[in-house]
Amino acid sequence: MLTRLRIQNYALIRELDVNLSPGFSIITGETGAGKSILLGALSLILGQRADSSVLNDKSVKCVVEANFLVEGLGLEELFQANDLDFDNFAILRREINPAGKSRAFINDSPVMLKVMQDIGIRLIDIHSQNQNLDLNELTFQMMVVDICAGNQQHLLIYKNCFNEYRKLTSELKQAELLVEKTKEDLDYYQFQYDQLAKAQLIENEQEELERELELLTHAEEIKSGMSNVTELLDGDNLSVLNQTKTAIGFLSKMINFLPEAGGLSQRLESLYVELKDIARESAFIDEKVEFDPERIRAINDRLDLLYSLQQKHRVKSVQELIEIRNGFEIKILDVSSNEEEILRLTQLKGQKYSEVEALAMALSTKRKLVAQEIESRVLKQLFLLGMPNSRFKVEISPVAVPGISGMDTVSFLFTANKNGLLCEISRVASGGEMSRLMLAIKALISRSKALPTIIFDEIDSGVSGEIAERMGMILKEVSADMQVINITHLPQIAAKGDHHFLVYKQDTAHETTTRLKQLTKAERIEELAKMLSGENITAAAILNAEELLR
Repeated sequence: MLTRLRIQNYALIRELDVNLSPGFSIITGETGAGKSILLGALSLILGQRADSSVLNDKSVKCVVEANFLVEGLGLEELFQANDLDFDNFAILRREINPAGKSRAFINDSPVMLKVMQDIGIRLIDIHSQNQNLDLNELTFQMMVVDICAGNQQHLLIYKNCFNEYRKLTSELKQAELLVEKTKEDLDYYQFQYDQLAKAQLIENEQEELERELELLTHAEEIKSGMSNVTELLDGDNLSVLNQTKTAIGFLSKMINFLPEAGGLSQRLESLYVELKDIARESAFIDEKVEFDPERIRAINDRLDLLYSLQQKHRVKSVQELIEIRNGFEIKILDVSSNEEEILRLTQLKGQKYSEVEALAMALSTKRKLVAQEIESRVLKQLFLLGMPNSRFKVEISPVAVPGISGMDTVSFLFTANKNGLLCEISRVASGGEMSRLMLAIKALISRSKALPTIIFDEIDSGVSGEIAERMGMILKEVSADMQVINITHLPQIAAKGDHHFLVYKQDTAHETTTRLKQLTKAERIEELAKMLSGENITAAAILNAEELLR
């Protein structure tokens, strides 16, 4: 529950520090005194965005700090998940500096605003007058049914499963669009790939063919030249080899008396071996090289194909053509793999849909089981609130397509009259009826929601007299299970409070500020009397106020 609220430099509040107690607390004050300012400051703790416009003194920062008793609320995991120290008390603080920059702290640790929101909504519920309009929202009506059915944990599991299903649906759609797009280009990819694959491209083939063509083109010159080389080196006539061999013989005869002859002889022998090898290789080339018009034609045809493919694809080598061919192959395979991915995603989506459907059916079953109890309890409260002829129905209808809350729609139907036609609340409920209906529903869900604190901002709008008395009794009953803080203009409700606070304006020579104080019993009597009779308090009003408190 909320144990302390401290506000500095927020709107008309210069400095406010108030301790709050369990049970039923009342806040009263004249219109414009600043009750809404209190709620505005407190809403910062719930993560509402703010800027420097809320600062009273533009030269110093605004601070709103709320202390909560959190023992037994099951928030340990939430604190641990956000790397926060957990204690029996939690201090939530918002600061807004003169530049409009906001900072949030929990137990003096800086946190993101989303973390403060997640924890704040587990600690306090602020019901403003505008929230009566939530009754017309189907999402609010669904939330009420789920709270009463105890569906919170089951709904969380369902939502995770549904989000996974929705993600698979999106991935499947993207894969189908990709296949559809690539299929349009598949014929082009296949034609280009087939043409390049049919060419049976070989790395470095072009260079080798160009060299072979050069050889075949000059075959006659090569044969003639090699034949002459062979004849000169090792011919039948006066050949170089024969002449060298004769020279070696002459040198050998002089070795005994001319030492230098041995060295010359060895050199000639080495030369002889080399020349003989050259003569043999020249003869081999001569025999090997043949003028082959068919082979020349085949090489030219092959080179023409390679050149035309290079020109078509605007490249300069066979290697680049091979890379292009491989690229087309990958694109073709991509289409095939995308089709396999579609099959995989389709199967996964079907499995996940079955899970979603099963979880949704379980949610629906629990909702239907609790619907009649909701109707009965709301009607009981409405009877106490002076609407004995009211009828209220929770209509739960199935939908074909799963949504974030399951496969149901929930609609509250209402009429305040005995013979009235059940219709949507927005079409038949007046302002006062809306307030009473909302109180009945808030009282219904207060225990189920397990919130420690709820604040009502003039939920009694549009009611008075005996109905206000009964409304106060219901608020008092709710406060037996949780801390209730109620802002009211009605003395019948104000008198039901365990604690009474007065919001008022204080004027000085330089400024007007909003103040808050807890009233003593005597001050409560005076405040209630003023609410009953106005500024001119009568003796009868005093007696009436005392009677209300009794």
